[in-house]
Amino acid sequence: MYILIYVDDILLTGNSTSEINRILSNLHSHFQMRNLGSLAQFLGIQYVPIQNGVILHQKYYAQRILERAGMQNTKSVSSPSSCKTVLTTQSQQNYSNHQLYCQLLGSLQYLTLTRPNIQFTVHNLSQHMHQPLNKHFEGLKFLLSYIHGTTNVGLPLYQGHLQLEGFSDADWASNADDRRSISGYCNFLGNSLISWQVKKQNTVARSSIEVEYRSLAAEASEVIWLRRLLEDFHTPQTTPTIIYCDNTSAIAFANNPIYHARTKHIDVDCHFIRDSIQAKHLSVHHICTNNQTADIFTKPVPILRFKNLSTKLTVVTHH
Repeated sequence: MYILIYVDDILLTGNSTSEINRILSNLHSHFQMRNLGSLAQFLGIQYVPIQNGVILHQKYYAQRILERAGMQNTKSVSSPSSCKTVLTTQSQQNYSNHQLYCQLLGSLQYLTLTRPNIQFTVHNLSQHMHQPLNKHFEGLKFLLSYIHGTTNVGLPLYQGHLQLEGFSDADWASNADDRRSISGYCNFLGNSLISWQVKKQNTVARSSIEVEYRSLAAEASEVIWLRRLLEDFHTPQTTPTIIYCDNTSAIAFANNPIYHARTKHIDVDCHFIRDSIQAKHLSVHHICTNNQTADIFTKPVPILRFKNLSTKLTVVTHH
């Protein structure tokens, strides 16, 4: 039996109806509570049962964001960001409504709980919250136009096998302002996406292997934490968790105990990943770039590529 508590909202689930009713009865005898019945909505996230699992979505929350931005009737687009940036004479000027920009992006951060395919765009636009320019607000409007046409999109959680696997990727020196790289990873439990992250690295990397290796170290930390969490939930991972990476040099470096002078500055990451591999907590496998699911978290991609990767993230449209 599991109980999830957030302030004064509680979710209770288990495999025994009688035990659930007993706990509810005990809680009612000590606290003033309301039993709202079967789960339909929790913290702005809707819950839709399907044949082999559930779909989590935030349709009504997304519609409120569009209303706040005044874009309920905007024209829809096919991806959250444009690969082609159109600059005008006004593009480099400060956007006049700084507060609105921050409010909309803060709301969009919460929307990414069920919309992982917009995570990179939201992260990219959030880099400019301290001083947004008109070009950044144009990018925000483009993202909202995509959301307008996809309010019925949600994240499914499927029944089935509970084997953990992850994907790690990075884009070297992709930030034109400071030349820092973007790391991204995602993790699946069976066929269900359960965790993901987009993050700009803290330091400037001098090589692609360093970038990929730092991203791999961040993903390894997440995998170790997820394995421990699953063990607490009585779902131990009996085999090393596979992490897929598309950089062959990083994979060779992860498995090779010989250090090189050019990589000694990432010595801690090296020890951490190798220790995890030797302890059989994880193993790093190669995957071709075309099949790298985490690619969607590191850069803007063309429309067809975006749709393909969104499918790999299991993002679906519900009715």
